[in-house]
Amino acid sequence: MNLLYANDVRGTDAPSWYAATAVARIDHPRLEGDHRADIAIVGGGYTGLSAALHLAQRGYSVALADAQRVGWGASGRNGGQVGSGQRLDPEEMDHLVGRDASDRLWHLAEEAKVLVRDLINHHEIDCDYRPGIIHAAHRARYIQAMKDEVTHLEERHGYETTFLPRDALQEIIASPAYHAGVIDPGGAHLHPLNYALGLAKAASNAGVRIFEQSEVTTVTETGITTAHGRIAADHIILACNGYLGNLMPEVAARVMPINNFIIATTPLDTDVATRVIANDMAVADTKFVVNYYRLSADRRLLFGGRESYGYRFPRDIKSFVRKAMIEIYPQLSDTPIDYGWGGTLAITMNRMPHFERLGKNVLSCSGYSGHGVAMATMAGALAAEAVAGQAERFDLLRTIPHARFPGGVALRWPLLVLAMVWYSMRDRL
Repeated sequence: MNLLYANDVRGTDAPSWYAATAVARIDHPRLEGDHRADIAIVGGGYTGLSAALHLAQRGYSVALADAQRVGWGASGRNGGQVGSGQRLDPEEMDHLVGRDASDRLWHLAEEAKVLVRDLINHHEIDCDYRPGIIHAAHRARYIQAMKDEVTHLEERHGYETTFLPRDALQEIIASPAYHAGVIDPGGAHLHPLNYALGLAKAASNAGVRIFEQSEVTTVTETGITTAHGRIAADHIILACNGYLGNLMPEVAARVMPINNFIIATTPLDTDVATRVIANDMAVADTKFVVNYYRLSADRRLLFGGRESYGYRFPRDIKSFVRKAMIEIYPQLSDTPIDYGWGGTLAITMNRMPHFERLGKNVLSCSGYSGHGVAMATMAGALAAEAVAGQAERFDLLRTIPHARFPGGVALRWPLLVLAMVWYSMRDRL
């Protein structure tokens, strides 16, 4: 079996709560024979589907190939949080790219959230979109930084968030684990697989030809090839993220796949659910390996956390993640876990998205580092702009400096494991 898919049954969705509650799928054929399109897209997650939809709306002929099914990867398995800003905090952003570019990247991320909402509304995507994210400090030393960021966002960007001292936070989140928090009313959360399936339906309705069960083996400047067919095209967009494999080594050197995991409890009694998260917002904490969680529409706690490296998952995902959940909510220690699943995302060294031009007509967008629901959707729109000759915003992200992972593809995982052990120890101190 190809190691890339060693943890999943090919052609089926992960056995997640998302898959169990997904809207009806539209099946798409396998790529067979020779085809022609203006643009060929590799990958049927948020990036590829958004690019396909935006290009079709501009009048281009578009063909998209996915090794599995649309939404099969991280786009159908993630925590569903639509976060504000970029993955780096403002000071780190200023240092990395300068103040002007930092501000432009902030506003681009704000546009990404608007784009998600607009797509949901315009295409009537039923994905349980709900507003609000709480950022929670797991150590008291982060309190001042949270206060400073609230001030920074309001003074520099006119963006209002609300700082919560410990007592106020515990009225919303019944956990002893946190010292303070910030409410971001402009963030949101949604059902990620239904969102992906909604994008796929919209793209298909716009004329995009979607091919599933069609793993791309070769990419050139004139098209893409699978085991059973080929798409000749004038432009290629790589939208593979954590499932790129060895398809494009120059991208793989800077974008590394890691695995993250989520569990879903049995439905909670109303009073218990209200105490877990009183205002129905999503939560993400300050650990380097972030805990993130929210309530589902049927009052389950969907709790994500912990990571693994390489393409293999833990044997018992439920127990693996349950430990982290009980640290936050000891009162749920006897609550049954109905679902446990994992997915592969992609990170970069600096945790910023990696945009690249691979020759004159091949574009790549990946490396969202756990911040991809909105930014991957925007990446697809920016790739569409670049193909149409409006590359300024794509190039803003393309010019972000990205280091190669040390040790190359062969040694990057062992070295990352050593680094993560250090960060894990820091989280505990």
